[in-house]
Amino acid sequence: MPRSVNSVASRARRKKMLKLAKGYWGSRGNVLTVAKNTVEKGLGYAYRDRKAKKRNFRSLWIQRINAGAREHGMSSSELMGKIHEKNIGLNRKSLADLAMNHPQAFKAVIDSVK
Repeated sequence: MPRSVNSVASRARRKKMLKLAKGYWGSRGNVLTVAKNTVEKGLGYAYRDRKAKKRNFRSLWIQRINAGAREHGMSSSELMGKIHEKNIGLNRKSLADLAMNHPQAFKAVIDSVK
């Protein structure tokens, strides 16, 4: 009985991996085993950094809120505490946007919680 190797599926797997490695430098882009290692590592970094991105943005929003709040004599933690106390439905992302791009609206929010 002849050996069956299913070359259609194997070629598809190789093509898929090399397509993911497109644009990599040197043998990382065209040698299957090297490309496979590089792609797997890259996908791991992508998974990890999708989580890290959320942390980084939250940190950035807090810094922007803090800078805006300190101009009005308050810290960001005080501001967030008072916002939660008064049940104002603004999250950190929208507050940071107000602090950066609409300082008058941000001042109105601060005045409403003081």
